[in-house]
Amino acid sequence: MKKRKKTLIFGIVLLFIFLGIGYAYLTTTLSINGVTDVDANNWDVYFDNVNVTTGSVTGEQEIEAPTITSDTEVEYHIRLKEPGEFYEFTIDAKNDGTIDAMIETITKKVNGGTTIPAYLNYTITYVDNLPVSENHLLAHESLETYKVRVEYRSDINPSDLPSTAQSLTLSFGVEYVQSNSNAYAVGDSTTVYSISNIESQEGSSIPSGITLYSTAAEVRAASSNSPLYLKHIINNRKIVESYVEFVVTPEMVSAHPEMTAGTYSVRGVGSPHSPYNIAILNEAFDASNCFDSSVYFCAISGLAVGVDYDGNVYAYNDDWSCEVYADGSSYCEQ
Repeated sequence: MKKRKKTLIFGIVLLFIFLGIGYAYLTTTLSINGVTDVDANNWDVYFDNVNVTTGSVTGEQEIEAPTITSDTEVEYHIRLKEPGEFYEFTIDAKNDGTIDAMIETITKKVNGGTTIPAYLNYTITYVDNLPVSENHLLAHESLETYKVRVEYRSDINPSDLPSTAQSLTLSFGVEYVQSNSNAYAVGDSTTVYSISNIESQEGSSIPSGITLYSTAAEVRAASSNSPLYLKHIINNRKIVESYVEFVVTPEMVSAHPEMTAGTYSVRGVGSPHSPYNIAILNEAFDASNCFDSSVYFCAISGLAVGVDYDGNVYAYNDDWSCEVYADGSSYCEQ
């Protein structure tokens, strides 16, 4: 009996050993090892290089010339005594960092508010007079030059002149952030953007390629007889107004003396038979060349323009058709 008990115990021990070895055999460790190198970068956007424009008030009227008090602030103090006097200076916004920047917000205030007195011109533009706009790019290792001008207006009514001396606190700020896909170069009039870069206010589509300006964009449908244009007014990269622009040429007027030569715009407005559009069409074509059914339509050989009851606009020449819909979407096609 004792011999049998020993054997049984030995068998159990062996069983546990075999199970332990089997479990260890099924254990595997997976490892992924790598090295990531992160390059050094720096953010360095600041003011530099102030220059006062010739013709600005000087002497005792230049109480404090523009001074860069920190890398990101400029202070000045001037006195304008009579209409016609002005003070103007330029200053560089530099990006010496390694990261592209763009303008996110712009603020301009007089005495803490946005109302500029009637007797004052207070403008901040780029040095070539282009407007400063949100999403303007300031690429790394580049600069943009601002122009600040304060002018005591001379083209005002006597009633608009201040009756007592005024002390005005003028402020202007631009907030630069890291650039993203919304950024575009200052004065960029050739870059073609896709629908994803500019969104209609109503969420509708626009042509797949348009030429973007600071405040407007257009697509031209060329024709030897009468060019047509799609014209979009853009605010903060959203389409807020859409037009079809057409031309009544002198040659058309020779054949149709009742017409009036010129360039005209009719707008997709979202309201039936816009009085504005009808007045434009009557001026361009004369009512004798127009008829009213489901569409108020004016036409001669080589040019036809109309607006329907829903506010959609249509224009055709010999080569192209262009349409602007009431919701802001538009296209041209041959």
